[in-house]
Amino acid sequence: MKNLQKIKKYKEIRRKTKTRAKILGTAKRPRLSVFRSLKHIYVQFIDDKNQKTLQATSDFEIKKTKGKKTDIAFEVGKLAAKKALEAGIKEVVFYRAASKYHGRVKAVADGAREAGLKF
Repeated sequence: MKNLQKIKKYKEIRRKTKTRAKILGTAKRPRLSVFRSLKHIYVQFIDDKNQKTLQATSDFEIKKTKGKKTDIAFEVGKLAAKKALEAGIKEVVFYRAASKYHGRVKAVADGAREAGLKF
């Protein structure tokens, strides 16, 4: 059982490293990083060249926290895009870490696109 957990963790780290090596965020086009835990979802806009977080949003900022987690993730994406547009960010590079692009991660991307961000 322990070996299986080690193998799963290794595969996750490998997936994360491979996708991160291809993606670089700049001040003009920052990296939109999505992290999801079992209960919450977090979004950050990161400038990798200066190693700074430009904006950050999570589901704690949404007043309506009841409902499906996918719907809440969609609202987080819209809120994050709204904050980014106010800060002058119009284009981003989407980074999902080791997560698959479906469910809550996809909902964040759809919400950000609907609010006006370009990927």
